[in-house]
Amino acid sequence: MDCLFRRRRLLKTSITLSLIFATLVTIHKLKLVEEGTKGTLAFHSRIMHEWLQPDNISSRRISDGTTGISDGGGTSVGISLPTPRWDVNESKCPEDTNLRRQPWFRHVDPRFHQFILHRHCRYFPLLLNHPEKCQEDVHLLIVVKSIIEQHDRREAVRRTWGKEKEVDGKKIKTLFLLGTTSIGKDHRNLQRLIEQENQIYGDILQWDFMDTFFNLTLKEVNFLKWFHIYCPNVEFIFKGDDDIFVNTENILDFLAFKKEDPLLPSLFVGDIISRAVPIRNKQSKYYIPKELYDKAYPVYAGGGGFLMASALARKLFVASEKIQLFPIDDVFLGLCLKAIDVEPKLHPGFRTFGISKKRSSAMNRDPCFYKDLLVVHKLSSKDLLKMWNVVHDEKIVCGKRVNI
Repeated sequence: MDCLFRRRRLLKTSITLSLIFATLVTIHKLKLVEEGTKGTLAFHSRIMHEWLQPDNISSRRISDGTTGISDGGGTSVGISLPTPRWDVNESKCPEDTNLRRQPWFRHVDPRFHQFILHRHCRYFPLLLNHPEKCQEDVHLLIVVKSIIEQHDRREAVRRTWGKEKEVDGKKIKTLFLLGTTSIGKDHRNLQRLIEQENQIYGDILQWDFMDTFFNLTLKEVNFLKWFHIYCPNVEFIFKGDDDIFVNTENILDFLAFKKEDPLLPSLFVGDIISRAVPIRNKQSKYYIPKELYDKAYPVYAGGGGFLMASALARKLFVASEKIQLFPIDDVFLGLCLKAIDVEPKLHPGFRTFGISKKRSSAMNRDPCFYKDLLVVHKLSSKDLLKMWNVVHDEKIVCGKRVNI
């Protein structure tokens, strides 16, 4: 019997020791798992932080749709990243009251007060968004500045040069950039109308800031940020007003001609303005007080329409965040181009000031001029539709210059 009891005690002791050992091993494993999870979370947190950074050289897109993250040893690890999103949700923009106490502020034309007091706010919530526009390979993204009330112009653009299509396997997509109306402009009904229009066409980006002349610069910077977030697969951007004529075929031909150009990633062409200075005439739409800007403008493109490479657009986004907002969007973009040491190139096919300065000139109504140019400013929606049909009429015969 004593021998039996001893065996039972030894068996219990062995079982107890085995359980204790197993418990210790389990605890150790749990600690390792916890530490590994923390490391993974920290790694993913860093990736999410770097995802929206302008110059993230540690990541690159690879063919399987994941992102290759360098591990420091020359190899890449495939990581599925969360879809990037617009991160601005606050519409309020309190004025910078310190500026009111500045001596120079009291001398500035009152028309500029609100712009100056609020120009520290540059990004606003998106009311209407279409990230799907850029989720496939897009050769040319057409971006059109418009306002809510100009439905007829948008409709004319959709039916003509802004029509989404595919040419020789190259996709063309279109977006309209809008802000909101002022409260006194039947704001609610107009907003409902633009939302209904967007449901029909699905091509409107709208931000929660008022559409004013000074706020055109907000359209510029908000679009650059939007493009940086949502458009990794776009090659080129055409950006223009909603009252221009664009010969889309000629733009595609121009891009095909430039495809072997080593400077193509820095492409920026348009109707270029050089050696311009601020206008001091208070009656002018483009008047700028000395207190706001007191030197010559950089080289810039007329905002009626210009063409640029997507790689340049990403650099412009980075530069734009470091440059103080300016009330004329064309000039602001010129300041951004100067900051990255890129000079926009003049192209004779961009006529953002019209074909002839004389509105009564027959040249302004000659379809053969429109047939050869890339961009012509400025046409009503009715004239745009009419000119588009005439230019694309196969019966039209235009003279050709022949050297004898």
